[in-house]
Amino acid sequence: MEGQKQIRVIIADDHIILRQGLRMLLEQDKELEIIGQANNGREVLSKLAESGADVVLMDINMPEMDGFETTEAVGRQFPEVKVIALSMHNNLPFVQKMLASGASGYLLKTTSKEELCAAIKLVAGGGRYISGDISVKLVEQASQPVPQAASQLLDDKKLSKREVQVLTLIAEGYTNAEIAEKLFTSKRTIETHRQNILEKTQAKNTANLIKYAFEHKIIGVDNQL
Repeated sequence: MEGQKQIRVIIADDHIILRQGLRMLLEQDKELEIIGQANNGREVLSKLAESGADVVLMDINMPEMDGFETTEAVGRQFPEVKVIALSMHNNLPFVQKMLASGASGYLLKTTSKEELCAAIKLVAGGGRYISGDISVKLVEQASQPVPQAASQLLDDKKLSKREVQVLTLIAEGYTNAEIAEKLFTSKRTIETHRQNILEKTQAKNTANLIKYAFEHKIIGVDNQL
């Protein structure tokens, strides 16, 4: 668009027909520029080193380097680049692990062109985006009983059920104010919960906290939907 910088996108997927189809769809939006395609994670990193990008649309199941490993590598080597997972998997373990790996968004391959373009623009601007159906599942999980595997860890770390609820919403990317609204409490209370969780898990920051929660199954990674 004249006078407006286009959002530069790399499509990473090991299915060439899907990559080409996505390119054709996204190129209909004049605010987006598809600058490259990649078959696997190593190609993603190589293309980013060559030309950079604003957003990478990242499949999860790829050869050589999968989406989880590649997303972590992008975060380390190219922290200014945003990653959106675009996957066929709608079960929470995949969603939570991608968010813990550093993805700023998670979309299903069944999403519409309009939603995909909107998500890319939002994430490129510093926001986060999760497909609506997945968001509902994540919020519903926050009110469900803690899985048995997580219960022992909660006992060990003395996390309360409320702290588990807060942790789940943090993993989805909600702000303190948004979490307070969803749990019908004050922002100050949520800030206190967040600090307590950081101290109890000895996580240095929110990213480490989410990764810790996923690895220790505190946010219900055993649930299969």
